[in-house]
Amino acid sequence: MAILTAQNLTMGFSDKLLFDGASFEIGANDRVGLVGANGVGKTTLFKLILNELLPSGGGIARARELRIGYMEQYSCEDSARSVYDEALLAFADVIKIEDELEEIRVKLERLGADDTLISRQAYLTDEFTRREGLTFRARTRSALIGLGFSEAELSLPVGAISGGQNSKLNLCKLLLSDSSLMLLDEPTNHLDIDSVRWLEDFLSKYRGAFIIISHDRYFLDRATNRTMEIEHGHISVTDGGYSRHLELKAERQIFIEREYEKASAEIKRIEGIIEQQKRFNRERNYITIASKQKQIDRIKQTLVVPERENAALKFTFSAKVVSGNEVLEVSSLAKIFDGRTLFRNADMLIERGERVFLLGSNGVGKSTLLKIINRKLRQDDGSFRLGAGVKIGYFDQTISNLNDSNTVLDEIWNAYRSMTETEVRKALAVFLFKGDSVYKKVGELSGGERARTALLKIMLSGANFLVLDEPTNHLDISSREALENALLGYDGTLLAVSHDRYFINKLASRIIFLSENGTETFPGNYDYYFERQSQREKPSEREKEEKKPNDYKLRKELESRERKRRTQMAKTENDIEALETGISEITEKLSEPETAADYETVLTLTEELTRKKQELDALYSLWEELAAE
Repeated sequence: MAILTAQNLTMGFSDKLLFDGASFEIGANDRVGLVGANGVGKTTLFKLILNELLPSGGGIARARELRIGYMEQYSCEDSARSVYDEALLAFADVIKIEDELEEIRVKLERLGADDTLISRQAYLTDEFTRREGLTFRARTRSALIGLGFSEAELSLPVGAISGGQNSKLNLCKLLLSDSSLMLLDEPTNHLDIDSVRWLEDFLSKYRGAFIIISHDRYFLDRATNRTMEIEHGHISVTDGGYSRHLELKAERQIFIEREYEKASAEIKRIEGIIEQQKRFNRERNYITIASKQKQIDRIKQTLVVPERENAALKFTFSAKVVSGNEVLEVSSLAKIFDGRTLFRNADMLIERGERVFLLGSNGVGKSTLLKIINRKLRQDDGSFRLGAGVKIGYFDQTISNLNDSNTVLDEIWNAYRSMTETEVRKALAVFLFKGDSVYKKVGELSGGERARTALLKIMLSGANFLVLDEPTNHLDISSREALENALLGYDGTLLAVSHDRYFINKLASRIIFLSENGTETFPGNYDYYFERQSQREKPSEREKEEKKPNDYKLRKELESRERKRRTQMAKTENDIEALETGISEITEKLSEPETAADYETVLTLTEELTRKKQELDALYSLWEELAAE
């Protein structure tokens, strides 16, 4: 069932048309990934869905009971409130019910039985149970921890946390809201890999629909089952995650190109017939000409012209000088901030040609370690050594090594004075700075434009050791893919920090995991690393083999387990029937006039009714689990 329908949706501003004649539906359980280059209108589409903007044409129909949740609606207003209490505001309606139930309880104790109060109490108790009022505090704590907050940080005032933590807090409130459609705009920003995995698991169990804007392709593949793309002024929708969307898109593009070639050839053939008929110059030939022209017009009406590719980043990295075989050696490195040890006993040896990724939880000091290697910070213990002929090209995730007062042209030219203006302009054009855009001030650039400028400076340096700290953070998907392709062809050495698992999978030859107590090395890409980590929590194959029973014993155990399951199901069904009978009896008693006159009896029966309903819910859950086995 559709909860939201767009018909012939058109949106543009005075200088730009974003999309035209778009139609799509969102179902009650759809998990949609919304993709497209920066600036094509993804956030604008969210504003249209929220009714914060009016479309230029067409419209959006929303189901009557649709509740839309968006992160910007959950900003923090009281800086003195604790992180935990702020997150609890997602359950403001549940807390209000809880407070009113307590008020009713006090009134009944003081005033005695009251039919109106008792009726209200029964209604609120049902609502409290429906909104999972018995577990909302535990769920809030669990969500905050899952998104990367420590226990100690839950009691911090909102005003004392960082901007990234504030975004995570707002995300937590949105996830816990009772929305039937969530609009998530880059939800994985500020999350480490463990928190992103928690979010994927949360979304897999979410009872509702959501639309996610994200450049995280690995996350989109795991979290979504439909993909919506804004491109060339159109909105297309395909079934499947991002990777499947790419496959279907490529297949459709090939089909369109083939059909266009066939139609163009047919038009050319018919035009040849028309020219021939014109040369005959007889009256009946003009009838044929008119008929053939109508045939061409009909073909052109249904002809789909293949879209031209958007301007995309295409560049290469190459090292000017070959380094020694040992590029970096780190020994027992340690760093302490404000009396807290970020990491200690960090060891690594990186050799020429390796592509190494440094992983670890947020706050463990990955960026700090890269800064130490680049001599931006000093270590507190241990040492590191760069190999012979090593020249570092360093990308800082804050992109703070650019001069905001420079134009883009001057920023590059000042760094490479031996280049001519024409050479600099050609290099900038490769990085999508063309025409007057080269005169934009660096301070006015978007995050993606700043990242492209910093990457160009590194590319021109000819460095043979790239040290990259979250290089994909501000890049859209097409730019990420261009960076991946450039690094795949790079003939130097790479050390990178990234939480982009798709990016890591494509490039990594080795992963080093950094924790407070040191480093651990895993050969291969992210999937291999994650598999190895998961296996540690499972018994080894040898242990499984030793514990494996023979077939006869296994069959007997399975038969015994099945008998127990059926017995337990039968008992559960009897218990459910008994509880339902008990609930009916209590409900009838509460409706009797003599009961309503005795407030103590009413209070006792109400508490028993609540307890029995909770037991009934638990039994239904148990029965569903047994039935699914």
